[in-house]
Order: sequence, then C-alpha cells, then structure tokens
Amino acid sequence: MSLDAWMTLTILALILGLLSFSKIAADLVFAGGLTLLLLLGVLNPQEALLGFANEGVATVGALYIVVTGLRETGGIAWLSRRLLGKPKSLLDAQLKLMLPVALMSAFLNNTPVVAMLIPAVSDWSKKFNLSVSRLMIPLSYAAILGGTCTLIGTSTNLVVNGFLLKERPDKALGMFELAWVGLPTMITSIAFVILFSRWLLPDRRSVVSQLSNPKEYSIEMLVDYQGALVGKTIEEAGLRHLQHLFLMEIERKGKILAAVSPSETLEAGDRLVFVGVVDSVVELQRLRGLSPATDQVFKLEAPRSSRVLIEAVISHTSPLINTNVRENRFRSAYDAVVIAVARNGERIKQKIGDIILKAGDTLLLEAKPNFVEQHRNSNNFYLISALLDSSPPRFDRIFIALSILAGMILAVSFNLLSMLQASFLAVGLMLMTRACSANVARRSIDWQVLIIIASAFGIGNALQLSGAAGVIAQSFTSLAGESAFGNLIIIYVVTALFSSVITNNAAAVLMFPIALSISQDLNVSVLPFAVAIMMSASASFATPIGYQTNLMVMGPGGYKFADYLKIGLPLNLITALVALCIIPLIWKF
Repeated sequence: MSLDAWMTLTILALILGLLSFSKIAADLVFAGGLTLLLLLGVLNPQEALLGFANEGVATVGALYIVVTGLRETGGIAWLSRRLLGKPKSLLDAQLKLMLPVALMSAFLNNTPVVAMLIPAVSDWSKKFNLSVSRLMIPLSYAAILGGTCTLIGTSTNLVVNGFLLKERPDKALGMFELAWVGLPTMITSIAFVILFSRWLLPDRRSVVSQLSNPKEYSIEMLVDYQGALVGKTIEEAGLRHLQHLFLMEIERKGKILAAVSPSETLEAGDRLVFVGVVDSVVELQRLRGLSPATDQVFKLEAPRSSRVLIEAVISHTSPLINTNVRENRFRSAYDAVVIAVARNGERIKQKIGDIILKAGDTLLLEAKPNFVEQHRNSNNFYLISALLDSSPPRFDRIFIALSILAGMILAVSFNLLSMLQASFLAVGLMLMTRACSANVARRSIDWQVLIIIASAFGIGNALQLSGAAGVIAQSFTSLAGESAFGNLIIIYVVTALFSSVITNNAAAVLMFPIALSISQDLNVSVLPFAVAIMMSASASFATPIGYQTNLMVMGPGGYKFADYLKIGLPLNLITALVALCIIPLIWKF
C-alpha cells in the first residue's frame, strides 16, 4: 500500500478509538480526522470538502426544518397518537414502533421517515414513562430493515441495480424480488431486537424522571369551545397518562369534580386543574383543544405562537409580594401573564388568581421572548430563565404542515422530484405558510449531525482515493479461492466492514466491480453477489456512521459509540447468517 493509504488507515483507527474510549464529541473527532487528512496531503481541499456539498447532507438539514414545522403546528403529536397508540410494555412499544416503520421504509425514503418520527418517539416515551434510549435505535434499525425488502427501499438497492442494468440488462431485479431475503431478515432481526434489547440497549431517562422531589406547579386549563377535546373522555383525550402531570380536578358550571374518572366526558368550558413539573406543563400547552384558564393570555399583544414560557423567581424586594395574581396587574406591568405558581417546590392548593405571592415563589409566565433580556437585571426577580421549545403550537396550520409532509413523500415515491428537491420545496412551503418561523427553523438544524455525516464522506473518500479500500477488498477476496459460496461470504463481510466506516452507497460502489470480476473469473452469475452487496451495505448496525439514520438517533437517544457495537455486532451476524443462507437458494450461481 502507498504511504497515503497507511496514513488514512492510521487516522481511521484513531477516530474509531477516540469514539469508543473517549468522551470527546463525535463531531470534533470526525472533523479532526478530516483535518489531519487535509494537512497531510492525503486529500486536497475539494476532496476533503466533498461531503459538505453532498445532496444527502443538505437533505438531512432540510428535513430537520420540515419536522420542526410539524412540531410547531402540533403535527408530531397528532402523528404519534395515530401511529403509535398506547403501549402496554416496553416490548409492546418496540413492536408498535418497529413494524409500521419497517413497512413505511419499504416504500419510502428512510431518512424522512426517521426524521419525522424522532420527535414523536421522544414525546411518546415521556408520556408513557419509557426509556427513549430503548426506542431510538430500534427506530433506526426498523427503517434500515424495511428498506431491504424492496428495490426502492434504499438508494443502495437502486445504485447496485443500476450497475446490473449496465453490465447485464437481462439480470435486473424486480420491485419485490428482494423480499425473498429482505422479509425473513427483517422478521428475524426485529424479533432479536425486541427479545434482547433490554440487555443490550442502555436505559437512559430524563433528569426529571430521576428526581425524587421535583418542583411542582398547579396550572388551570380550559377545554376550548368547539375544540378537539369536546365530547371525548379523559382517556380518549390523552389526559390520563401524562408523564409527571396529574389531573387533580375538573370545575364544571360551578361544581368541583374530584378524583376524576378516566371515563369522564369533557365538556366545552370545563376548567381542568393539573399538578406537575415544568416539562410536563410545556407538553400540556402543546395539546390541541386546551387553553390557559386565565383570559389575560389572550390580551397580550403578541400572537401565542410567538410567545414562550419563562420561569421567574420573585425577589424579597419585589412589589408583587403580598398581592394576589388576579389583582396585581402583572400583564400591564410586565406584558406577561402568570399561568402557574410553585412555592418551595410544592403546589399551592388555591386557584391561581387567588394566590397571595411571597418572596421565593416561582412564577411560570407566558411572555414574548424578549422578556428575559428586559428583566434580567431587575430587582423584582432573583432568577429568570426561558424554557426551550415552549411556544404554543400553531394548531390552525396543523393540516397544512401534514399536507406538505405528505406531498413531499409522494413526490419522492413517484419520482416526480428528487429527495433534495422535495425537501427544499417542503422547507419553503413551511416558511411561506408560517407553519414554522425563520428563527425557529435556524435553531432546529442539528449541525453536529451534519458535520459528522459530511466529515464521514471525506474520510470515506480518502479510503477510496488512497487505494486503501481496494487493497483491503482484494486481500480478503483472494482468501476464498475457487469457491463461489466462499467468495459470496467474503463479499458480504467486506461490504459490511466498509459500510461501517464509510457510507453504504460508497461501500456498494467500491464492491460491485470486485464482485463482477469474481463472478466472471468463476463463470457464475453476478446476481447472488449483487444481492449480497445490497443486503450487507444497507444492514449496517454496528456503528453510528454505518447508516445516516443511526447517526440521526444518536443524540436524541443519548447513545455512545459503544452502544451501537453492543447490539449492532450480534445483529450484523444474525442478518448475515439469514441472508447468506437464503441468497444462494433464490439466486443460483
């Protein structure tokens, strides 16, 4: 091998070592590795920055904005209720998640499916007290497995089929031909994840769920007249299983209904009294059909969708002390409204308007974002902090956002637009229809993920251009001799190896010419080798960089590099065994 090849392999080993055994952020590790390759002259600037101009990277960035538009309008909550439902256990939750995701991914691009469901699964896990770290990797894996079942399931399948059409026009695969191997692999793999994930996946929960005595607020909400919740029971409205939030009572036409039954039917104008932690109050604000009980909220000048929730602690010099919430003219003085109060970390057993404020009370306010800057140095408050992602949803635009999403997916499915074109068009429509504001759109992009993906493209490019990948591939394939099945195994294993450290499409592009050459030397069909490349390149579970959906769930799931190895390596072995047993039976040598 050349010196460039040795330097590339050394840097790759260093990257994998740092990801596995250090706490350095993954984006810094990848960007650092790419920088070394650039400084050492292995890559020129154009080759190193190739990933930053890649369509896939730009598409992922655009999808973050599309998903934010769904979240800002309440569309994510709507989708999670319709698709995921109420799980009875962790096993049931994983099954409810993985099967429909796999089905969708067989016909839709994996990336938008996973991007759409990441926030839905995150909300779902909070609502039903499930560990999000035991759901995000199954989400990614289900999308990958579903994509192996049809020709259009992944871009890798289309790339390899394109090579087949070029070399052997009579050997191209049909739309559902891959299901012979993809379906058994998918069923076996989903069963493995569901049965063994409790031991192989970490159990990481939010800080709130680990607190023994979290700060509690009392908050009153009204059932909107002609709203989405009128006529529904507490159970049907989704108000029974709110995480860290308890429906204490209902006030209806002057009467108090305590110990509310799940079968109680909601009526227009019902005043619901909840007790819970601040994160749960934020989620309550996002439920369609409920509004804060204080009419002062609707007297603020700014539209609700442009406001945020803010926590403010009353100081001992504040003029608010010894006044009640109803009479202290808070809205006029501060252009904000008190929607909940906590004292000494406990709820106050009074209606919010009747509470006499004291020094140290924590107020939960609805106000414009500039409230924090305006009053940060005020002597009236000890501490002021805004809550992230706490703006009430724009429910009036929910079906606009859902229609934009459906249009994007259909345009790609019927080849009317490329994924890049469709996602950029969807972003433009989200902004034009004000389903998502420009400021929120800018904040929604996970730049860490984009840097990792783009850097991984550059590092993969170095493996190919330096000749390291080709030398490794030829070295492995020479081990099988004249055995067609032995060469099939080697092709599968080497493709899986490359797919774990470079992109799946790059691995397929690298391995197909080698597989074609082997099939010609042995005078056998290239089809079983092509199918093995399709399966191996896509079914990459052992590293977060093996497939971009693995990388997308890394942050939301709170995963480390080693978490993927722990569950991904045995799953890679299982999919390899199933695929290698079936492929020679269906596609003869």
